[in-house]
Amino acid sequence: MFGKIDKSWTLFLDRDGVINERLIGDYVKSTDEFRLLEGVAEAIKIASENFGRIVVVTNQQGIGKGLMTERNLSEIHAYCLDMIQASGGHIDRFYFAPALAAEKSPLRKPETGMALQAQQDFPEIDFERSVMIGDSDSDIAFGRRLGMKTVYIDATGKEHHEADTTQRSLLEAIKKLIA
Repeated sequence: MFGKIDKSWTLFLDRDGVINERLIGDYVKSTDEFRLLEGVAEAIKIASENFGRIVVVTNQQGIGKGLMTERNLSEIHAYCLDMIQASGGHIDRFYFAPALAAEKSPLRKPETGMALQAQQDFPEIDFERSVMIGDSDSDIAFGRRLGMKTVYIDATGKEHHEADTTQRSLLEAIKKLIA
């Protein structure tokens, strides 16, 4: 789809709606509310075999709203990572933006702060050899601002007008990327 993906590539993933079930009108605030989407563990295992780095970039304004704490979020991410690792996959790091949308934080997608943090932590990250997979306009804008390839996830297959491609699930997207 984008040429040969190899270990020099980085995969950026949104979380809610891509890795786990999105709670419409709410936030995943505890491990009890966290559910991996079907095929995600397999998708990340396959991605781990093909990409050099895998990072999650997620807006988490539930923290800014006082509905959860950074510790709650850390527990959720540890729980997610345990499930991914049990299936043979890995995620190098989770980055999050806790601010409210109204605060215009440089970390909050579509701004690029989380990607710049990732590049600081992993200097080998080349945004032109990176793929952003997300399910919102802000995810696609984030990737495009950095020169990444972009994949929009929509279970109905409804095309995104700015993404490079639309796929129905993370598993479908990963299989297409490495084909």
